[in-house]
Amino acid sequence: MRDLTDVVAIVTGGGSGLGLASARALAAAGARVAALDLHPGRAEPGILPIACNVAEEDSVVAALHRTEATLGIARILINCAGIAGSMRLVGREGPVDMAQFERVIRINLLGTVSVMTKAAARMMALDPLDPDGERGVIINTASITAYEGQIGQGAYVASKGAIAAMTLQAAREFATKGLRVLAIAPGLFQTPMAADVPAGVREAITSDAIFPRRFGEPADFADLCLSMIRNPMLNGEVIRLDAGVRLRAR
Repeated sequence: MRDLTDVVAIVTGGGSGLGLASARALAAAGARVAALDLHPGRAEPGILPIACNVAEEDSVVAALHRTEATLGIARILINCAGIAGSMRLVGREGPVDMAQFERVIRINLLGTVSVMTKAAARMMALDPLDPDGERGVIINTASITAYEGQIGQGAYVASKGAIAAMTLQAAREFATKGLRVLAIAPGLFQTPMAADVPAGVREAITSDAIFPRRFGEPADFADLCLSMIRNPMLNGEVIRLDAGVRLRAR
């Protein structure tokens, strides 16, 4: 999908951080963007903010209906909505609080699957864009924690590991309908979620990075999204975006 002019795109978590940067990059490339978020921001050129709780199915359906009524059916979906989930599987107070664990899974994993499948079903009804038969592109957000399993990140690791694992499966399933499915596994980025990371942890992570020795900027994530959308040979892959860092156990 080389030319994004007037192509409709949906970005979840589009009110801040990685999602907002992705929405802005798509709009700058000519796309018409619906930025879904629990707390949507202000409208910007090319960006329509829509309130949506990805963990509530009715909210997802309503947001997709509004997108279609205002902009049309999306051919691009970037799933960035998610929450942190620091908790030990067995801590000082005993086994993990399953309600807290479930909340992380419900938002990060089930929310991603809900939006992905509902948007994909709509994309499949569209006419192909090119001789390859491409109808749309879906990019989900995993995490490097899916591979490196830091202590105290059990719920987050489980949610992001599942997103990484289902990337190839979804790509294979959707292939006959002309949809590509990809995922990005970011390291630590300058987002609202990273604001709670202690200074000592930030220093340890950046000191271990190969290069550059800094947290990623949301624009770095957005740039990769555009590259993945525009390259038709990328499919079924999870791409690490982390400056080469490998996380410590804790």
